[in-house]
Amino acid sequence: MRKLPRRAAPALYALLLSAAMSAMVTGIATFLALGAAVGVVAHWVRAWLVAWPVAFATALVARPFVQRLVDRLTL
Repeated sequence: MRKLPRRAAPALYALLLSAAMSAMVTGIATFLALGAAVGVVAHWVRAWLVAWPVAFATALVARPFVQRLVDRLTL
């Protein structure tokens, strides 16, 4: 299996984490808004497809600031 270069790690981390987080958050929000209605999965997928790019861009932009904050708050 081919691997990505090490320099791609921050972007790959942001991509995977933003996918998981946005899927979870949109899934919960969609279920709370619609309940177990017919078509809830289709609504969730649409919401996730909109939210994921936003979450990914936010993760990329926020990463250096969050890293500095974590560095200041930890030993």
